[in-house]
Amino acid sequence: MDVTKKSLAGVLKTTADLLDLLGVGDDPFRAQAFRSAARSLEGVQDEVDALVARGFAGVPKVGKAIALDLVGFVESGVFGPLEDAASLIPAGVLSLFRVRGLGPKKIRALWDAGIDSLEGLREACRDGRVAALKGFGAKSAASFLAAVEFALSAQERQHLSTGAVVAEGLCHVLDGLEARVAGDVRRGLDTVRVARVTVTADPEVVTTRLAGVVEGLERVGKKPLLAGRVDGVPVEVAFAPREGVRGALDLMMGGGTAYREALRAEAAARGFDLSGHGLIRAGAVLDTPTEADVMRALDLPLRPAEYREPEHDGVWEALPHPDQLVTVADLRGMLHTHSTWSDGAASVADMAAAAVRLGHDFLGTGDHSRAAHYANGLSIERLQAQLKEIRELQSAGVPLVAGAEVDILEDGSLDYPDEVLAELDYVVASVHSLFTLPAERQTERLVQAARHPLVTILGHPTGRLLLRRPSYALDLDAVMAACAERNTVVEINANAYRLDLDWRVALTWRDRVKFAINTDAHVPGGLKDARYGVMVARKAGLTPQHVVNTLDRDAFLAFVRAQRAGRS
Repeated sequence: MDVTKKSLAGVLKTTADLLDLLGVGDDPFRAQAFRSAARSLEGVQDEVDALVARGFAGVPKVGKAIALDLVGFVESGVFGPLEDAASLIPAGVLSLFRVRGLGPKKIRALWDAGIDSLEGLREACRDGRVAALKGFGAKSAASFLAAVEFALSAQERQHLSTGAVVAEGLCHVLDGLEARVAGDVRRGLDTVRVARVTVTADPEVVTTRLAGVVEGLERVGKKPLLAGRVDGVPVEVAFAPREGVRGALDLMMGGGTAYREALRAEAAARGFDLSGHGLIRAGAVLDTPTEADVMRALDLPLRPAEYREPEHDGVWEALPHPDQLVTVADLRGMLHTHSTWSDGAASVADMAAAAVRLGHDFLGTGDHSRAAHYANGLSIERLQAQLKEIRELQSAGVPLVAGAEVDILEDGSLDYPDEVLAELDYVVASVHSLFTLPAERQTERLVQAARHPLVTILGHPTGRLLLRRPSYALDLDAVMAACAERNTVVEINANAYRLDLDWRVALTWRDRVKFAINTDAHVPGGLKDARYGVMVARKAGLTPQHVVNTLDRDAFLAFVRAQRAGRS
C-alpha cells in the first residue's frame, strides 16, 4: 500500500500524543521532537519516494533516529516508536483519543481514575465520576458525554479519504484483474463503512495477490466475496470468475442496501434472479459483462453510481448525466488556502506553484483573520503586509488572487472593518468559535454574514467535523436562503474531515445558489483534496456552471465585482 506524506506526519503526531500520555522516559522533549518533525514534513515539496531515497536528509527537524524509523515505516508499514508506545497502552484507552476535547493530559487523568474505554467514559459521565475529577467538572462531563456518544455512533465508519486510499491501494495490488473501486467510495459517500473493490478472477488468485496486504482475509459464506482489514479498515473484494457475470457483481457492489434490495425486487418482478453471482433467468446465467448490459436485459434505466442513494429517488432522472458533472480538471482556481502567514506550512508563492503543477490556473489566498489568534491570525497591519507581497508576486507573474478567511464574530459582524475587506479580491467568511450558541442566535449570525456586501463565499457553513463533531445547531435553510438572496457563494469544503456543505443540502439548493469547491489547504499536498469536494458536488448533481472556481482568474474577479455591485 502506498505511503503518503500525510500518513508519515500522522504517525509522528500520534507517537507524540502517546508519549505525552505515557509520561515516561528521561527526555521531556522527545514528544515535541516528533511533533516538530511532523510539521516540517508537511511543508516539504518532495514526494515520498524522493525523501526515502535520501533517507529524509535535509528535512528540518527530522533527526537521524526519526529518519531511520520513517524509512522503516515506508518499507514495512510499522513505525517502531509508535508501536513501542502503543504496546504500553490498553486499546480502550487509545480509543479515548477519538473523543473531541480529550488530549493526552485529560486521557491520562481518566486512565488513572480507572476509566479506560469509550463505554466506560460514557458511564462515568452519566454517574458523576467524571464531574468529580480534578480539572473536569459538571460542564466538562456533559460535553464529553455528548462527544463520546458521537464517537461511539461513528466508530464503524471511516473518512472518505481513508476509504479511497485503501480501495485504490487494493486496485493497485490487484492490477491486471480488472480491479475497480466499488461501494461507498465509488458513490462518493462522505464516510465509508467498508472499502470495496471488484475484480474478474478466481478467489484463489485474489487470495494469493492479497497475501501480506489484507489481514484476516477469508471467504464470506457462499458469496463471491473476500473480507478482511487493511490498517484496521474493513475491506471487501468481490470477485467474478468470468467477465460475463461482472455487470451483476458491479451493480450489487455499487449501491447501498436500499438500492440493492429495490433492484433485486425489480428483477424478480420481471422473472429474473439478480445477485453477485450474475443475472439468472430460468436457471440460465445471462452474459452481462457491464452494468448497462444488466439493466438493458431488465429493460430498466441505468442509475449512475453518484445517484444511488434514497435521497435521489424520484429526482435522479432529471439530474445531469455523469459526463456533464463537474470534475477536478474543471477547477481553474484553488480558493481558500492557507500559508505561513497564518497556520499554513508553505509560502504563498509555493502554494501557488503547487496549484499550477496540479493543472490549475491560479491560487486564492485565505489566511486566518485576527480573531483566530490560535492559528496565528493576521492583524490588519500583517494583512496589509501580506497584500503588498501578493501584489508584488502578481506583478512578477505569479497567478494569485488575494483573499482572507475572515472570522464571523458572535453578532454576525466580520473580523475586519469594511474598508480593509474592500482591499481584498475576495472574502471567505467562516465560523471558528462559539459553536454552542442557541440555534436562533447561530442562524442570525450566519445570515448576517451571508448578507454582508463584501462576503464572496460562506466557508464550511455548518462547522461539522465528520466522525468527530456534528454541525452546530442552526436553521440551515434560512442561511441558504440568505445566500441565494445576496448571491453569496456557498463553500463545499473539500477537506475529507469536513466535506461541508453536505451533498444532500447542495442537491436541494443546486439551482438556487452558486458553490465553490475549496480545499482549505494548509500544505501543498492538501490541494489534492479537491477530489473529495468534487465527489460531494457530483452527488449533488453539480456541473461546472454551478461552481464559481471553474472560472478562470479574470472571470472569477469579474464575478466578484458583479456580486458586490449587485448588493450596493
